[in-house]
Amino acid sequence: MVKPSIPKGTRDFSPIEMGRRNYIFDTIRKVFKKHAFLPIETPSMENLSTLMGKYGEEGDRLLFKVLNSGDFKQGVDFDKLNSNQLTSKICEKGLRYDLTVPFARYVVQHQAELAFPFKRFQMQPVWRADRPQKGRYREFYQCDVDVIGSNSLLNEAELMQMTDEIFKAFNIPVTIKVNNRKILSGIAEVVGEAEKLTDICTAIDKLDKIGKDKVCEELLERGLSQQAIDSMEPFFNFSGNNNEKLSQLAQIFASSEIGTKGISEIRQMLAYAAQLGIDADIEIDITLARGLNYYTGAIFEVKAQNVSIGSISGGGRYDDLTGIFGLKNMSGVGISYGAERIYDVLNELNLFPDDINTPIKALFLNFGEQEELYALKGLQVLRNAGIASELYPDKAKIGKQMTYANAKAIPFVIMAGADEMAENVYTLKDMNSGEQQKLKIDDIAKRF
Repeated sequence: MVKPSIPKGTRDFSPIEMGRRNYIFDTIRKVFKKHAFLPIETPSMENLSTLMGKYGEEGDRLLFKVLNSGDFKQGVDFDKLNSNQLTSKICEKGLRYDLTVPFARYVVQHQAELAFPFKRFQMQPVWRADRPQKGRYREFYQCDVDVIGSNSLLNEAELMQMTDEIFKAFNIPVTIKVNNRKILSGIAEVVGEAEKLTDICTAIDKLDKIGKDKVCEELLERGLSQQAIDSMEPFFNFSGNNNEKLSQLAQIFASSEIGTKGISEIRQMLAYAAQLGIDADIEIDITLARGLNYYTGAIFEVKAQNVSIGSISGGGRYDDLTGIFGLKNMSGVGISYGAERIYDVLNELNLFPDDINTPIKALFLNFGEQEELYALKGLQVLRNAGIASELYPDKAKIGKQMTYANAKAIPFVIMAGADEMAENVYTLKDMNSGEQQKLKIDDIAKRF
């Protein structure tokens, strides 16, 4: 007999875990809707031609590929094919890596139906063939918002405002780290390696994980000169408040048009954020790269304070992601909230509301045929009042029914025997204190 198991990096969720996850989704969804974002969904699978080449070389390696159905070996000489050619022969589809690229494909495919700028949110699972570890899974949910069809930096500011509102609702203090891809382009330009921008971004995106020395080693391996790497040293140790950082960058980028443009965009974005009264800490981090190739402007990353875990949210501006699907000059900006990491932070800080653990408020005990009918009458009153409750379905021993209530952490049991039926009342028992009280069913509903 095969021992039941699930793939590494995936999980089952218990009822309590699902209650907590739904609390996360419902809280985020409420903020999305308040800011006039509309929901969509896309398929779990996309054509590999849609996914490949959009996430950089490392992202391509982390794509889960789906084997073609049927006998894909027929008529193919596998010995003459390299790995990339082989993949194209046996796999035409893949599980989505994120929600942004499928969203770009959706926009192009449905452009005639949409009003631009189009504001959408999407809450679905994604898959990455990554090494599982704390806070990192192979199957996980993303909660995305994007605005596409607008160049305005007001959109960036609104995303930061939504981030502030979401984490305030969770009572999680956060730091919103910001950068701009144009600043990274300016850095590459002033160190004399403008053509190596992608390599620079891919390497420094790992700074928090592997440290400066390892990043410098990787930059050397990627073909940057030692002189250029030495010239980047000041950027690794940038300090001061946001205004001081921008002033220092303005001096460094005096001859870099693109770097100066990045500074201007960050200044405008922060001015909007100040006008919106965002309370979260906003910190300029010029080493923030988010190694995805499609970012062209603002970059965001959100870190929970007082918790040792990676980013819990991230995103940025992309000027022409839809262009790869044939729709040019369609700028967008978006941010993604990682449900799994938010769950881990809430759990570690003990911030989940207590009532999530007790979704069922009352259990009617079953004393027999007549009592069962009387209990059903009361059950319907509570349910009509929106109170989650149930009737034990079998005429079992009372001890067994009480054990059932304790196992499900039901805080109240409701009893109705001959005496209660004669008085048209029910006995309500508090399972924590043991207190009992005879009440009319409407009074019990009001008490809840």
